[in-house]
Amino acid sequence: MHNLAEDRREFALKRAYELKQSIHDYLEKEPFIETGFRMVKRNEANKEKILKYLGAGEEDWNNWIWQMKHRICQPEVLKEFLPLDEKRYAELVELSKHFRWAISPYYLSLIDFEHYENSPIYKQAVPVIEELLDRNGSDDPMGESYTNPAPRITRRYPDRLIINVTNQCAMYCRHCQRRRNFGEKDEHATKKQIKEALNYIRKNREIRDVLITGGDALLLSDVMLEWILSELDSIPHVEIKRIGTRVPVTLPQRITPELCSILEKHPPIYINTQFNSPLEVTPEAKKACDMLIKAGVVLGNQAVLLRGINDDEHVMKKLNQELLKIRVRPYYIFHAKQVRGTSHFITKVETGIKIMEKLRGYTSGLAVPTYIINAPGGYGKTPMLPEYLISWGEEEITIRTWENRVMKYSNKIYDLE
Repeated sequence: MHNLAEDRREFALKRAYELKQSIHDYLEKEPFIETGFRMVKRNEANKEKILKYLGAGEEDWNNWIWQMKHRICQPEVLKEFLPLDEKRYAELVELSKHFRWAISPYYLSLIDFEHYENSPIYKQAVPVIEELLDRNGSDDPMGESYTNPAPRITRRYPDRLIINVTNQCAMYCRHCQRRRNFGEKDEHATKKQIKEALNYIRKNREIRDVLITGGDALLLSDVMLEWILSELDSIPHVEIKRIGTRVPVTLPQRITPELCSILEKHPPIYINTQFNSPLEVTPEAKKACDMLIKAGVVLGNQAVLLRGINDDEHVMKKLNQELLKIRVRPYYIFHAKQVRGTSHFITKVETGIKIMEKLRGYTSGLAVPTYIINAPGGYGKTPMLPEYLISWGEEEITIRTWENRVMKYSNKIYDLE
């Protein structure tokens, strides 16, 4: 006859088995999901090919200015590394007449050269014919041109706003919400424009949170960044600064000791970056994030849900788990915006909901971001959540757990007097 302790242990073992079975499908597929750490040897071989072609060495590779000067933006150069067939090459030549594109040598090295067409890195970086054929969406679905009360300012919320400081990026994401700003050349905001933006912030004391973005805010010079941060620190009602950047993903060499010493002097600084694939979480990205964290920066990730890149529950889970390992907190998953030229990336909303259902409870809460749709016309971020509250009453609610167990829960307030 079992005693109570044995009964409890038997129950616990049965429950542990059930929990393990609930992620059996992930455990089977996880070893085959490519990550930046698993693909180190391939990436290193690609790096050597790129350096040989460019006649450069390790010191050049680790120099972010060299990386920017040697971005690949010509089809004939890309063909030196990828086996582009005649049709694909001809398409890329034509697309290059219509769209700006560029890839840092570092980001290029993350592509599977032999099977490039299926590479999440290639798909984010190189234009495809669908961009030219797409007539859906608009150039400015967020209505940013209607939410800029001062030069370089975008304001969509009561207590925070954006300063758009540049159109420059290390790599021009094909899904970018600001494709209209790519232009034909890199242009930073002028000091006069930024001064006008700062004056607007000074005059509106409800603004406590300022996001410096672009383009990529960390592609400004150290001198300009320090000036902007110092000016914001001089405004009493500005409590926090945020920086929008993808350089930990596309150009980790930009995170230098000199940059970190600047950031360290201006706390609190929050950086939200955009890792979209586990392949982007590399040793180089980890080193960059380690340096930022040591400088006191708080790191978060804002992934974009992209068809053919991360619209898979196992891939998204692996991405978020890899991010936690390098101390980047998954913050948002954005539903891809209705930007003209990007329809081939857009998923159904239910795809995002299903992914969220396979994160909550199935992995660490820290690895569960918020799934967001940006309301059209600049009306802000709207959370999309699976339905866990089924019904409610004065004394009782009905909930659905992450395992789809439906149960009652007390909604009473007890008066003990």
